[in-house]
Amino acid sequence: MPAPIIQVALPSPLRRLFDYRAPAGAHPDELQVGLRVSVPFGNRQLVGLIAGITDQSSVPASKLKRASELLDRTPLLPDSLWRLCSWTASYYQHGLGDTLSSALPVLLRRGEPALARQDMLWQLLPGAYPEHPAVGRAPKQKEAVQVLAKHPHGLSHALISQWGLTRDALEALERKGLAQRISQSPHHVSEPQPLLKEPPLQPNTEQQAALDRILAADGFNAWLLEGVTGSGKTEIYLQAIEHCLQQQRQALVLIPEIGLTPQTLERFRRRFNVPVVILHSGLNDRERLDAWIAARDGEASIVIGTRSAIFTPLARPGLIIVDEEHDLSYKQQDGLRYNARDLAVYRAHLEQVGIILGSATPSFESLHNVQRGRYQRLRLTQRAGNASPPRFQCLDIRSRPLEGGMSRPLIQLMGEHLRQGNQVLVFINRRGFAPTLMCHDCGWMAECRRCDARMTLHQSPAQLHCHHCGSQRSVDRSCPKCQGQDLRPIGAGTERTEEHLLSCFPDFPVLRIDRDSMARKQAMQNMLARIQSGEPCLLVGTQMLAKGHHFPDVTLVAILDADGGLFSADFRGPERMAQMIIQVAGRAGRADKPGQVMIQTHMAEHQLLLDLTEHDYSRFAERELAARQAAQLPPYSFMALLRAESNAAAQTNQFLDAACELAEQIAAGHQLDGVELLGPVPSPMERRAGRYRAQLLVMAGQRSGLHQLLHMWLPALEQHPLARRVRWSIDVDPLDMF
Repeated sequence: MPAPIIQVALPSPLRRLFDYRAPAGAHPDELQVGLRVSVPFGNRQLVGLIAGITDQSSVPASKLKRASELLDRTPLLPDSLWRLCSWTASYYQHGLGDTLSSALPVLLRRGEPALARQDMLWQLLPGAYPEHPAVGRAPKQKEAVQVLAKHPHGLSHALISQWGLTRDALEALERKGLAQRISQSPHHVSEPQPLLKEPPLQPNTEQQAALDRILAADGFNAWLLEGVTGSGKTEIYLQAIEHCLQQQRQALVLIPEIGLTPQTLERFRRRFNVPVVILHSGLNDRERLDAWIAARDGEASIVIGTRSAIFTPLARPGLIIVDEEHDLSYKQQDGLRYNARDLAVYRAHLEQVGIILGSATPSFESLHNVQRGRYQRLRLTQRAGNASPPRFQCLDIRSRPLEGGMSRPLIQLMGEHLRQGNQVLVFINRRGFAPTLMCHDCGWMAECRRCDARMTLHQSPAQLHCHHCGSQRSVDRSCPKCQGQDLRPIGAGTERTEEHLLSCFPDFPVLRIDRDSMARKQAMQNMLARIQSGEPCLLVGTQMLAKGHHFPDVTLVAILDADGGLFSADFRGPERMAQMIIQVAGRAGRADKPGQVMIQTHMAEHQLLLDLTEHDYSRFAERELAARQAAQLPPYSFMALLRAESNAAAQTNQFLDAACELAEQIAAGHQLDGVELLGPVPSPMERRAGRYRAQLLVMAGQRSGLHQLLHMWLPALEQHPLARRVRWSIDVDPLDMF
């Protein structure tokens, strides 16, 4: 029988498997799909996963390299997760090796053993007691026995100094046979405890109706939980998870951003007496691996994470929840460009468990799936408790003078709310001091030297920043074009708004929350704690303030510029603008204080704003979906975007022209009707970070036709001579057209 050949999926951009001879000494029975293996690749050693075992290879036997080492005894990923990764690689047109690598913690990609870090505990042995003759003349050892007696399940080695104990005293007890060291998982539960730490809240009629449908179902079901902000969606999550845990199963909860993790974790730990782990990019590599293993081994009952957590293995999957399912953060924008929300639905189908997609402003894709009967819609139209929905008002700022981006009536209204002891939230989705710096004499504007974009003026410290490529430079003292000295900041960002509010309201604190002010560790938690204290203050911030936070003392939300999405070049612009307005507005009036939302606009009669302020998000969504259907835009059609960039615009365009011609030949040769190619065209920002970018859009009326083309087109494109001269990528179901 010929020696087995293993087909290895490696973390490589190439969409193929690599053949190797089995490692020396590895018995054929030890080889399994899903095991990690270390292999030579060029002049490096890489860690990949066995994706197939065969006895034949297209590579000549003399050139077939031998794998270096088998790293596992059992496959790392359960079958359902392996199938999810395989489907992901196929759907998003990405290499299987790179996809599987993305699903693993960094330490596992480096070949570390899949073992959790163990806590070392000190524990008394039977027969040990404080008056034992062996410790009668050793006061430190006697004290150690007394302390350990209070911890029958063991005292963590990390805590011994907090109890005034020394390692020498404990090791002496160990030598005398009175104490021992034991290793234990940090998520180990020493004895059974009640499931709940605090009782669930009494659901209202709408919440109870939604829970009844969720808890009565079995197997795969997808629910779109559409609830206005403050309607108690989280309470439904908690009670659905309680039902899941009662069945001895695990729950996976996806949240859009790291900033929401601490408050989510706190709420879940306050409710449940079970191990809860978190997974996001803010953890170090060891913490991520420990949480991953705790979930895989079933020690963690609840897993909370951002988009990459969708690949976390679960020993006993029972429920998946995607909070704020509309959020763009669930879409990976580089490398493997997957959408974690869509993968969550497919994973729930593979695991045959229920999934709850929650949002106050559901994505149009999810609403379309409700129309088609794929999702069940559960609606919460009332705020929990005594809270009432905020009152919307559009403030027409045409012909009004603006101070720091704010009109005088808005500033007066802020003062009224502050003097009543309330908090005011001011939303402006531009960080920095001003969007640009302009010469008043000749009209010159500070532009990025590497991008087709203007530099943003920051004040602390005083610098010009490009928010696209990250470049920075000092502020010009004179105009480079005319040498004029009258350089003025144009427009307002969060820093300028903060400065103006401090001058208007010197007796009230102004708290700025954006990526710059929240860069330090614990900064967000400290700021939220200050807001929760209830002192009258002004909150100034970007989208970081809009998502999921509970501010019971905010009674006024001011949206300074609502016009950006009304005329966006992206057809999704109005949808995103509406979601942003509703999400920000939801911070007002969440407790027993009534809320007010003031929207500054130059387009007070625009239909989108009228739908949102006089009706609700559902009315707006119905109108926009009808327009999308008439124009045959997603979700009524399907897209893939081929992007390319290089140091020369001509080279980028030459590659995309060749790609377009190749796609047209394939579509014609295989009679792929309904597939349309748009472009190639320069990207809306053609030059970024010194590279010239362009794109080619592929549209189809049927998903099957689009993917049929992609499966033939991309392998052929990889072999094209021009493909190596540019950096290119494919984005299936793109959400960002720029």
